[in-house]
Amino acid sequence: MPTLVHEFAWPDRVVIGTIGVPGARTFYLQVRTGKQIVSIALEKQQSAELAEKIDDILDQLGTIEGNPFSVPAGTPVELVDNDQLETVEEQFRTGAMSLGWDPATAQIVIEAYPIVEIDADAGDIPDVDDAEVPEMLLVRMPVGTARAFAKRTREIVGAGRPACPLCGYPVDPEGHVCTLPEA
Repeated sequence: MPTLVHEFAWPDRVVIGTIGVPGARTFYLQVRTGKQIVSIALEKQQSAELAEKIDDILDQLGTIEGNPFSVPAGTPVELVDNDQLETVEEQFRTGAMSLGWDPATAQIVIEAYPIVEIDADAGDIPDVDDAEVPEMLLVRMPVGTARAFAKRTREIVGAGRPACPLCGYPVDPEGHVCTLPEA
């Protein structure tokens, strides 16, 4: 069966957002062009890594003599998107992701694939390249949009529960093992 590709070549909007309260949030990568909208669930750490790697790629490209791709050093104000997610209908939960650069179009390229179920009774682990993938998300975004995406994503990831000053783990609203009064 061929893979269904949800492709966005020049999206109107591409953001990371959340649903839920800190400590119980679900992260979504949401992309929209016109009326076509796709939302995929991903982990907080995947979101953080995606933002970090996008910034790394853009920072490296910005150091090329003459900055031929017009990579902005900061986030273009006109591209800042602080709006909530639009209606979310989860397409799939993200397993593997890849990130790249297309010099022909001067765009960051994100590929996201659903979690692949492995049949433990089969006795061996299948090669990832041989696994049938029912669908995937392919997003291409220009450098300014990518910079704004990374900034927003870092803010969303950082808006969770505060870290415990003693152990570094998140502190729940009810308290935390390091800060709870002893009985």
